[in-house]
Amino acid sequence: MENRTYPRPIENIATPEPWPRQSFDDAGEAVAALKQIYERSTAFLRDSFEKVSVHGDGDRRYRAYYPEISVTTSSFAHVDTRLAFGHMAMPGHYATTITRPDLFQPYLEAQLRLIMRNHGVAVTIGDSATPIPLHFAFGEGAHVEASVADRIKRPLRDLFDVPDLNATDDHIVNGTYEPAPGEPMPLAPFTAQRVDYSLHRLAHYTATAPRYFQNFVLFTNYQFYIDEFAMYARRLMTEGGGGYAAFVEPGNAVTRAGDHEPSEGAVIARMPQMPAYHLVKPGHGGITMINIGVGPSNAKTITDHVAVLRPHAWLMLGHCAGLRNSQELGDYVLAHAYVREDHVLDDDLPVWVPIPALAEVQVALQEAVAEVTGLVGYELKRIMRTGTVATIDNRNWELREQRGPVQRLSISRAIALDMESATIAANGFRFRVPYGTLLCVSDKPLHGELKLPGMATEFYKRQVAQHLTIGIRALEKLAGMPPERLHSRKLRSFSETAFQ
Repeated sequence: MENRTYPRPIENIATPEPWPRQSFDDAGEAVAALKQIYERSTAFLRDSFEKVSVHGDGDRRYRAYYPEISVTTSSFAHVDTRLAFGHMAMPGHYATTITRPDLFQPYLEAQLRLIMRNHGVAVTIGDSATPIPLHFAFGEGAHVEASVADRIKRPLRDLFDVPDLNATDDHIVNGTYEPAPGEPMPLAPFTAQRVDYSLHRLAHYTATAPRYFQNFVLFTNYQFYIDEFAMYARRLMTEGGGGYAAFVEPGNAVTRAGDHEPSEGAVIARMPQMPAYHLVKPGHGGITMINIGVGPSNAKTITDHVAVLRPHAWLMLGHCAGLRNSQELGDYVLAHAYVREDHVLDDDLPVWVPIPALAEVQVALQEAVAEVTGLVGYELKRIMRTGTVATIDNRNWELREQRGPVQRLSISRAIALDMESATIAANGFRFRVPYGTLLCVSDKPLHGELKLPGMATEFYKRQVAQHLTIGIRALEKLAGMPPERLHSRKLRSFSETAFQ
C-alpha cells in the first residue's frame, strides 16, 4: 500500500487588526468607513497570498471579513406610504454584509440616507463574521500565473477561505430566508458573497467590467440590435456624446465623448456568450444593452447576475411570433401579461404567481412608440397591440401536435410568442427590478407567413433601427423619474428588506 503524508491541520489563523464598530448618522461617512474596512481586508488577503506564493506554505491560515452594516429600531416608523423601500417593516435588529463599496457607493448612500431619515436612527459599521473568499479579494482584471499553484503544496482551501456555495443563495430575495434565533433580520436582498459571485459571472459572460453597467438595461435576442446600438453610440461619441460621457464595448474598450475610437482597452475579436455594451452617464444613469442570445436559460442566467447591481429598470426588445391574423410583420407588441411555459423559474417563482404590468414602464413604452412613429391615439393601434405574451422553452414548438399548444395560447388570449420575455419579466418581479417588454412581429407561423430572404434583409434594416430608438427613448423617459417613483410597491411582499 502506498504511504502518504498528510499535512497537519492549521490551527493558527492570521487576520487583520479588528476594526472597532462605529455608529454613523451621516450616510457618506458610513460608506467611507465601509470602503476603508473592505480595502484593508482585501489588501490583507492579496498580500498574504503573495507571501505564500513566494515563500511556499506557511503554518497559518489567512482570513479577513466582509464589512457589515447593522441597524436597530425599537418602534414602528411612520414613513411615506408611497415609498417601496427605505424603511424596516417592524422593530428589530437588521444587518447585511457589503462588498465593493466603491462600486456601490451611490446606491449605499441613497439606501442609508433613507433609513436614517425614515427611522431617525444611526447605522453601525464594522467587521462581519463572514469571511471574504480569496478569489473575490482580487480586483477587476487581476491575473494569477498558473505557476504560482505549483509552489503551494497545500490545498488552497487549507490556507484561505474559498467561495462557499452553501452560503451563496437567493433565500432572502425569494422570501424563504428565516433567521436563526438571535440572528439579525436581512437589511438587503443579497449578501456580499452572492453579489461577488454575480460580479465575477458578469465579467465572464459579457466581457465588460461591472463598473460600466448602467441602471437602465436593454436585453435583446438578436445581434442586429447590438449592431444598431453600437453604430448609434459611436455616432453620439463622435458628435460630442449627446449627454452621454462614454461608450464601452466588450474588452472594456472605452470611447469617450468627442473621440472617434477607444482611448483605453481594446475591442475583442472573439465575442463572449452574452456581450454587453454601455452608454455611460455619471452615476450609472446611462443605458446598458446585452445580447442574451436565444432561450429562457440565457435570460435567467444574465438577469440573475445583473440584478445584484440593483438597476432601476430593464426592458426586453426582440422579435416574436405574431399569433393573430390581424397582425402584420413589423407590428409591435406591448406585453401586459405573460404565459410562462419557460420552466426555468418554476422552483424560484411558481407559475401561479401573477406578473403584473407596471404602469410607469407601460406608459413610457407607449409614449416612446407614439413619438418615434408619429402615430397617436386610435391610430397607434394600427401598428401596436397590447396583450399577453407567451414564452416557451421549445424553439420548434410548431413541429409538435398543434391542438394542445394552440388551444392554450387561444384561451390565454396570447398575441405573441417568444423564448425570453416572460423569463426576464418574472425575474424582474422576483428581484424587484421594474421590467417591461416591447416585441416586434417577425413571422406568423400559425398563418404560414414567413419572411423570404430578400424580405428579411429589408425588414431588419428598416424595423430594427426604429425598434431600438423606441427602446432607448423609453429608458430615457424612465431615467428622468426619481427612483422612489419608479420602483413599484407592486414588487414588494409582506416583509421586505429596507434596501431596494
